[in-house]
Amino acid sequence: MRKNILQISGFLALMMLPIALYAQPLSVAEIIKNVKSFDGKTITFEGEVIGDVMRRGNFAWVNVYNYDDALGVWMSASLAAGIDHTGSHRETGDKIEVVGVFHRACPEHGGDMDLHAQGLRRISCGTLIPNVPSRKKRNFIIFLLGAFIVLWIFTRSKRS
Repeated sequence: MRKNILQISGFLALMMLPIALYAQPLSVAEIIKNVKSFDGKTITFEGEVIGDVMRRGNFAWVNVYNYDDALGVWMSASLAAGIDHTGSHRETGDKIEVVGVFHRACPEHGGDMDLHAQGLRRISCGTLIPNVPSRKKRNFIIFLLGAFIVLWIFTRSKRS
């Protein structure tokens, strides 16, 4: 009996293997390279949320940056509520995994390439980027301050 259960569970695991391999997150480059084959299919995509979460009634647009490019993702406002940080020059955005239907020319959105999200999972939370001036900038400011003080002393001594 135990041997049969192990055989059945092993068989089911092997049956699930192709599904698990297909569900690996894709990059934008892979999607664009095979745009026709992914059109209308459910894909998994992951990346960093950048820009703003643009709410449109009960829905929202989110741009997800993945290695080399970004893809617009159309999702319900309830899914978008799970996004706390969006990438900018001040912070990194949440890293998310999105499962949805890919459209190479979405008829609902003016023929643009997009992904209609069905599910979203946050992989990691975004963080603030510390604003530390570079050493070059600091040295340049010190140089300018010194030049200003020398000029100020020179003009004061010339007046007297």
